[in-house]
Amino acid sequence: MAKILLEIVTPDKLLLSKEVDEVTCPGTEGEFGVLPGHCQFLSTLHVGELKYRVGDAHSYMTIMWGYVDVTPTRVTVLAEVAEHAEDIDVERAQAKVVEAEAKVAAGGSREQIEAALTSLEKARLRKKVAERAKSRAH
Repeated sequence: MAKILLEIVTPDKLLLSKEVDEVTCPGTEGEFGVLPGHCQFLSTLHVGELKYRVGDAHSYMTIMWGYVDVTPTRVTVLAEVAEHAEDIDVERAQAKVVEAEAKVAAGGSREQIEAALTSLEKARLRKKVAERAKSRAH
């Protein structure tokens, strides 16, 4: 069966380079899936969950903004921040959700509220992805 090369790059390092069967990305216009042989396109990415599958095994990562370049044989993700689900501490992620919710509740200027809402979105994503990895491990 045909595979597609998934590469995930952050400003710090090449985080992943792996032959996979399927990739689902968090595009700014909505989530989209990529299979081998997909048409070529370029998209921006939003804060969200990137999923990929090899056989029956599903893996998850957080993506915090960036770009994705898709060709029929390769998916290259250039992300500002990306994390493997297994690398996220669930308790720390939960604490960040509580902290971000408090900042949203505190209100403030428009810029402060927007920053707090972005922090909350990122914290909730990290918690969701970390819990998914933890539940699969048990």
